[in-house]
Amino acid sequence: MDQANTLRRMVSQHRHGKPSQGVPRRQMRVIAVTSGKGGVGKTNTAVNLALALSRLQRRVVLLDGDMGLANIDVLLGLTPRYTLEHVVNGEKDVMDIVLEGPLGVKILPSSSGISELSEMNKRQQMHLFAELSRIDEDNDYLIIDTGAGISSNVLRFNAAASEVLLVVSPEPTAITDAYALMKLLAIKYDVRDFGLIANSVQSERDGHAVFERLNRVSEQFLQASLSYLGSIPFDKCVRNAVRQQTALLELYPRAPASRSLMRIAAVIDQRAAASALPPSAETLSNPAFPPQPPASFWDRLLHWDHRTK
Repeated sequence: MDQANTLRRMVSQHRHGKPSQGVPRRQMRVIAVTSGKGGVGKTNTAVNLALALSRLQRRVVLLDGDMGLANIDVLLGLTPRYTLEHVVNGEKDVMDIVLEGPLGVKILPSSSGISELSEMNKRQQMHLFAELSRIDEDNDYLIIDTGAGISSNVLRFNAAASEVLLVVSPEPTAITDAYALMKLLAIKYDVRDFGLIANSVQSERDGHAVFERLNRVSEQFLQASLSYLGSIPFDKCVRNAVRQQTALLELYPRAPASRSLMRIAAVIDQRAAASALPPSAETLSNPAFPPQPPASFWDRLLHWDHRTK
């Protein structure tokens, strides 16, 4: 039995106590929130997008995917007793570490200093993925706050996600590093679709300028599609919320940045709904194109080794 089948069997046992009967179900949408460099507001954006989607009556799980410098718990003033490190070590089940965050968002905390996924042995990886796969029961979104840069963990989460959202500030270094991340994901892992959120801009015009600059080079050199999801204005309320270790949407729901995040969340939810539409009658009736169930996020993570050879 290959590793993917083993993972599916483990997942099925976790969910039902017996192998799955193959009943189709709508998959949870996995969104990786990422950036080419640190300091652009990626984690703050990921946290508040999760809250914004929850306000849209969606069931959301937020995963701290920065296993070297985890800080979602710090940003929200939480003190997790257990983290993903305890799951990796087999000390706790994933349900034992789930934190109840603001506005009903479920949070899976990581810890600083946990090993890269690439440094775990195959048994540890399979155990972690099988445990994490339990969270897609009855949830609409998994938001992953990846680390910044191009480490193995960052690339792995981005390459396996349903959607990659780049958080980019107007600084030239942030734009350059975002392009470097896009280039690596496009060329090496065939990720060709990205969403862009321009953060901490002075005006909507500045946000469009960031998008136009990245879109021009990505179309010309990467043959990649970049979608502009919106911008978040520079807002002193953001810094105040960070200092008070409280989510912006919870502390300042009417702040300009909060309103922008709600608009972006609505766009994301509309895109998710469009992507979940059933295949057309023509496709279903065409024997040359039989409908195939999409590989799950966890399957794609497990097959990472095949993609990197």
